[in-house]
Amino acid sequence: MERRGLDGQGYIEREGDLGRVPPGFRAVVAAARSRTAEAYGRRLHSAYLYGSVPRGTARPGASDLDLLIALQHEPAQDDRDIAEVLARGLDEDFDAIDGAGILLYSKELLLSEQERYDLGWFLACRCTPLLGSDLAEHLPRYRPDGLLARETNGDLAAVLPVWRARLAAAHTPDEYRKLSRQFARRLVRTGFTLVMPRWRGWTSDLQESAEVFGRYYPERAAQMRAAAGVALAPGTDPGVLRGYVEDLGPWLADEYTARHGTKSPRPAGATAPPG
Repeated sequence: MERRGLDGQGYIEREGDLGRVPPGFRAVVAAARSRTAEAYGRRLHSAYLYGSVPRGTARPGASDLDLLIALQHEPAQDDRDIAEVLARGLDEDFDAIDGAGILLYSKELLLSEQERYDLGWFLACRCTPLLGSDLAEHLPRYRPDGLLARETNGDLAAVLPVWRARLAAAHTPDEYRKLSRQFARRLVRTGFTLVMPRWRGWTSDLQESAEVFGRYYPERAAQMRAAAGVALAPGTDPGVLRGYVEDLGPWLADEYTARHGTKSPRPAGATAPPG
């Protein structure tokens, strides 16, 4: 019987394991562990990897390194500056990765009721412990249901105006490339969580996500498969980005709202995890 990322009780299994880190990425992971501990000291509660590196699917020179850092307190500007320096240093010092990204949150926020089915789920199911005590021990188990769908990606309609502004401000190939990766990843993940409760499973694989989506929306299947390709190998064509914010994105946002409703409001300025 196909497990579809679930355990025997129907809960989403945690992705990733430090034992799955490909050999070519072990040095950068070790550096991330030691540099994070040194940079934050007692302010650090715990740190986690997520994405292709702990899943064992990272491609040398093409994949980025993704970190989530939980602090004992609400991050201040100094903490964010440290994260920026840390990410830039890892990217510059290790050719195995194509960029590094760091999500920075307080322990309190990650365990809060308002984030139980968004940041909390993200940490418990998609993040691999790297440093410190695992906050997932204080979080529930999660099923691929409509509540999870709503609270993870039920804000696409609100995100689209921000995307349009970023696209209007972009002018260089490098800017278009970064937006292509960001927009395409979010659209594919949103497309998958749209159908996740019907499929009754979980996957982080972008190509599989697009294929699962296409079973339920064959008229949009080709667009989603193409978006998965862009997410894995982003290009620099602004026309592709315009298609995301003018066609696929608005359609997906309307369909998502109709089926799952709108994500619960968050405080102004709150930063959500990847979709």
